[in-house]
Amino acid sequence: MAAERRTSANPTLERPATADRDSLTAGYDPGFLAVPVGTPSLDPSIKDTAVRLDGSEVLPYTHFSLALSKPRRFAIWVAWNIDGGALKKLSRTGLDFVIDPRVPAEDQVDNDLYKGGSANRLDRGHIARRADLCWGPLPEAQRANKDSFFYTNITPQMDDFNQSRRNGLWGRLEDAVFEDVDVDDLKVSVFGGPVFQEDDRVFRGVQIPRAFWKIIAFMDQGTCKAKAFLLAQNLVLPESLDLDEFRVFQVKVTEIQKEAHISFPAAMTDADTLVVPQSLGERQPLESQADIDWG
Repeated sequence: MAAERRTSANPTLERPATADRDSLTAGYDPGFLAVPVGTPSLDPSIKDTAVRLDGSEVLPYTHFSLALSKPRRFAIWVAWNIDGGALKKLSRTGLDFVIDPRVPAEDQVDNDLYKGGSANRLDRGHIARRADLCWGPLPEAQRANKDSFFYTNITPQMDDFNQSRRNGLWGRLEDAVFEDVDVDDLKVSVFGGPVFQEDDRVFRGVQIPRAFWKIIAFMDQGTCKAKAFLLAQNLVLPESLDLDEFRVFQVKVTEIQKEAHISFPAAMTDADTLVVPQSLGERQPLESQADIDWG
C-alpha cells in the first residue's frame, strides 16, 4: 500500500468529489495467468456486510476489482493484475481522490478523515498501487491511473508508514517478485486489504485498521505460485497504533483467509508451498527482500 500525501493547498481535497462512471471498465481478470485465479469469496459471517452494485458484491475498475465493507467503509479485499511488460510511467498530477458515484457516499470514507494538515498524521494509502495499474495501451493506462484514486481503493496509513526500514519492504513486494523470480510473461495477480478487528481504534468516528495483508500470485516456469504477507506489529496484533513498530511477516494463504474472513479458490491455496512454524512466537519478520521465500 503506497501513500499519497495530503495537499492542503488543493481545495478540491477538502470535499468528496465524484467521477465519471464511464471511466470504469471490466476490472480484475481471473484468467490473467496461465492458471485461472478467481477473486475471494466472503465468509458467511461478513457476506451480508458487503456493499452491492447491481446485485454483486464485486465492484470493477480498470485493472482491479474490490469488495467494499458497509460497516467499515473500506475495501474487504482488492484484486489487481499487473502486466510488467506493458507498464506506463504516468504522473498523478491533476488527479484527485474521489468518491465512487456508483455506490452510496455514506459507505465510503472520504477526505474528512484526512483533514487537518500536520496535526493529522493519517495519509491516504492505495491498496492496489497506482503504479501497478498503469499498463496497457495509453488510454487504458490513463483510465487505470485515474480509477486508482477512488476512495474505495484507499485506506488510512500513518505519515511515516513507508519511511521505516522494514515497512519500506511492504511497498516493494510487487517489485521484488519481478526482481527475484523469472516470472512467466512478466504477469502477476495481486490481492490485498486490511484486517478488520473489533477493537480497532476509532479516529473521527472511523475504526482504523492496524494490520494489512497481501498475496502475490504468479507463474514460475509453468507452475502457479502464491505468496502471502502480513503487515502487523506482531502476529498477536496488540492495541498500539504506533506504525513505526510494524513488521512484515511471510505467512500462509490459509492464515490470510482466517484473518480477513475470506476464502480463495483452490488454485491459490494449492499454489502456496510455504512451510512455517506452528508456533506464532517462532515467526521472524522479514528484514530484507532476501528473506522472502519465492520458492
